[in-house]
Amino acid sequence: MKSVPANGGVLGPEAREASIQRLRATTEPGQELDILIVGGGIVGTGAALDAVTRGLSVGIVEASDWAAGTSSRSSKLIHGGLRYLEMLDFALVKEALQERGLLLSEIAPHLARPVPFLYPLTKPFIERPYVGAGIALYDAMSVSAGHSRGVPFHKHLSRRGTLRAAPSLKNDAFVGSIRYYDGQVDDAKYCANLVRTAAYYGAHAVNQMKVVDFLREGERVVGAKVENREDGTQFSIRAKQVINATGVWTDETQAMVTDRGQLKVRASKGIHLVVPRDRFQSTVGLILRTEKSVLFVIPWGRHWIIGTTDTDWHLDKAHPAASSKDIDYVLEHVNQVLKRPLTREDVEGVYAGLRPLLAGENDSTAKLSREHVVAHPVPGLVVVAGGKWTTYRVMAKDAVDEATRTMDERVPPSCTETIPLLGASGFRAAWNRRNRTAEESGVHVARIEHLLNRYGSMTPEVLALIEQNPELAEPLPGADDYLQAEAVYAASHEGARHVQDVLTRRTRISIEAWDRGVSAAPVVAKLMGDVLGWSDTQRENEVRHYLARVEAERLSQQQPDDESADAARLGAEDIVPLR
Repeated sequence: MKSVPANGGVLGPEAREASIQRLRATTEPGQELDILIVGGGIVGTGAALDAVTRGLSVGIVEASDWAAGTSSRSSKLIHGGLRYLEMLDFALVKEALQERGLLLSEIAPHLARPVPFLYPLTKPFIERPYVGAGIALYDAMSVSAGHSRGVPFHKHLSRRGTLRAAPSLKNDAFVGSIRYYDGQVDDAKYCANLVRTAAYYGAHAVNQMKVVDFLREGERVVGAKVENREDGTQFSIRAKQVINATGVWTDETQAMVTDRGQLKVRASKGIHLVVPRDRFQSTVGLILRTEKSVLFVIPWGRHWIIGTTDTDWHLDKAHPAASSKDIDYVLEHVNQVLKRPLTREDVEGVYAGLRPLLAGENDSTAKLSREHVVAHPVPGLVVVAGGKWTTYRVMAKDAVDEATRTMDERVPPSCTETIPLLGASGFRAAWNRRNRTAEESGVHVARIEHLLNRYGSMTPEVLALIEQNPELAEPLPGADDYLQAEAVYAASHEGARHVQDVLTRRTRISIEAWDRGVSAAPVVAKLMGDVLGWSDTQRENEVRHYLARVEAERLSQQQPDDESADAARLGAEDIVPLR
């Protein structure tokens, strides 16, 4: 395996430029990559780590920001999927539960943690044995997966016990419940950490780098032509194998190479609402049945995340929009069980994402699946699509297995099952000494705990910024949970290139703050600009762009349907070029 590079997984501006130069050099004789990955979501970044830890030379490019698409807009859950168990999809559930245990216990204990849910029971006598048996099987399958479960076992609760756990539920809404556990993660933060870990092991990672075409030699794909969206320059990257991990954009990227693609992906929109934690009392989350799917009420720090919907989406894939109809649907269903109904005025934030569901090639009514598929439509190109966020590591492994199957040299098997993400090693020891760290740094212990749950054992890197400039210990305006140092760290270490990267993905201010990050944007632009060398004009453009985005999203959420919501959201331009 290649030695670990000196940058230690830092994705700052210097590292980005170095990676660009290395990718440019792949057109020289003997310098081609083993694998080029297209797509910087959870599967693409997972594939980068999988490939580089097998000793391969790896590049990964992302057209926007890391996790800018589906991978930052999920329900933030690591779960086996109770509803898939009811569909008798035992293999998918068992695989997901195994991954849940790995993420919670070994791979990312600093980013993932158990979260309790109530499964409400509405019918006496019959429902409890049926649901209880299903959840018992769910727990049993997690044990048989061969790894630590990472979560406690389920427990049956009476009506009184249910109301004690969730006092804001209507007294007559349920006859009882079953409390069970799944896992929770900040999906975007995890993805940024994952690509940093891949870079730590030697992958060359560049965001804001769009594939505009694939390189061909006869029928074989031998690389890609890319455009740096920040300055408009284009160059070619050569590789022995290319992995297309572009999620809901799979059909479009696949079409650059062949019109006989083996995979067809349909986009399904899911929206989530964010409301303050004090709007109703509960020590646990909820899982509620709707006529279309399930609705989760998920504890999220000082907030609740409530969702999701499940509707076809055929409009702009980069910015799926939540309509007024979507928001009303979620509120209507959660209000069926709450003593005090939630209103539009209770909603702090809204976000919408697209699930990449596999569809039959010729049958529009084909059963859509959360299973993933790996295909090799033409020599040199591997396509991976479908699947669940929770099972990203398996998808990545399968894609790299397929890509390396035709390589001449013997390639070792995947080892990511034993590779903790950056910040995981030493996390528990760092957590145990958090009081001492607070005393040494002069930062309140509650802030230290917050940092540890976001950066793990890398927290001293953030505290070092505060030591150099004590003003960075102040919170960002309108977002008391996040320190100014985190905006600096996002630009210097985590690959953030724009204000929206910090406010929507490195932090979650855009959905957690009442003003959706408007007051924080100028401060973030100043802090990022100091790291990235922005001019005053660029800082002003970044702020103006972010405010326009917030306004467009608010306007879209007032529209009655998808078409008008999409049109409103597209009123804000997509990116601020650095030219």
